Amino acid sequence: MGRTLATFTQLIQQELDSWRRYRRALRREDQQAFDALFAAARHHAPASAYLARDTPFEVMLLSMLIEQHKHIMALQQKVTILESRLLHDSNPGMAS
Repeated sequence: MGRTLATFTQLIQQELDSWRRYRRALRREDQQAFDALFAAARHHAPASAYLARDTPFEVMLLSMLIEQHKHIMALQQKVTILESRLLHDSNPGMAS
């Protein structure tokens, strides 16, 4: 007997296919950002498969948001380190 339900990876591909005309209308740099968002959804496909939703796109969006948030947290950490270095360099006499 064949599989009756699509895998989450297949659902992502189906969703991506439905956005094909929109993607084509975007500028090249925006197409790259669009592709990165769907890559983030694919990255979380194994976890997403555990959640049966009527609208799988919600799970895809959450996966995209998780990856964006991870990038933001990494950038915040880098900014904090750089600010600390700048503060230390501008006040060399202060103990660290």
